[in-house]
Amino acid sequence: MRAMSERFYVSQPIAGERVTLDGPEAHHLLRVMRAAVGERVTLFDGGGCEFVGEIVRCGRNDAELAIVERCTVDRELPLELVVGVSLPKGDRQKWLVEKLTELGARRLVPLVTARGVAQPTAGAFARLARGVIEATKQCGRNRLMAIAKPQAWGDWLLQASTDAVTVRRFLAHPGGLPLGEINLHERQPTHLAIGPEGGFTPDEAAAAVAAGWQAVDLGPRILRVETAAVALAAVVALTARP
Repeated sequence: MRAMSERFYVSQPIAGERVTLDGPEAHHLLRVMRAAVGERVTLFDGGGCEFVGEIVRCGRNDAELAIVERCTVDRELPLELVVGVSLPKGDRQKWLVEKLTELGARRLVPLVTARGVAQPTAGAFARLARGVIEATKQCGRNRLMAIAKPQAWGDWLLQASTDAVTVRRFLAHPGGLPLGEINLHERQPTHLAIGPEGGFTPDEAAAAVAAGWQAVDLGPRILRVETAAVALAAVVALTARP
C-alpha cells in the first residue's frame, strides 16, 4: 500500500463508505498520477473535512475509493472575507480567483460598474469554478470559495450594508485613508470593493462612502484590478491570522 500526497475533490458530499471519482479528478488520478489499486489519497468535498480514501477499483474513466478515515481540518480564516470586484479581462480572472482562494476569501462577487470591461459568460464561470477547485486542492483548504452571480454596484452596496453594525467595509479608492492607518486586527466579517481599471466613478465612490464604506488608498502607484484585490485581501487575511 502506497500513500500519495495528492488531494482530490469529490463533488458530492462524502457520507457513505465508498465514493467514485470521475471527470477531471479521475483523469488526474488515473492518467497523470497513474494510481493503482491499494494506494491512498486525500479527498475533500467542500464541507470542511478531509478523508483518506483507498483505491479499490480503477476504471477507464472513473475510480472507486473506500473511505478509511475522516478528519475535521480547519484551514479557514477566523473571519468571513467577501471580495467584490469589477473583473479584469481574460486569464487575469483566473489568476485573481486562484489567489483569493489561497488567501482564504469566502466569496467573490463580480461587480457591474460604470467603467467595467468584462463579465464572465457561462463558460467562463465554469472555468473559474474549476480554478477554485484546483487552487483549493493546492493550498489545503477544505471549503471552496463561492463565486456569486454578477451584481450591479447599487445592489452590492445595499446588500453589503444590511449588516453594517457587524461588517467592516473597505473601498479601494485613491484619496482614502492610507492602508497603514486602518485597524485591521479585529476579527469581524469584512467586505472589500475593488473597481475596474478606470476606477470607480465619483458618483459610485460617493454612494459607497454615503453607505458607510471606508475608502482606502493603496498607494501612489496605479495597480491593476487583480493586484489591488489581492493586495487588500492579503493584508486583511494575514492580519487576521491566529
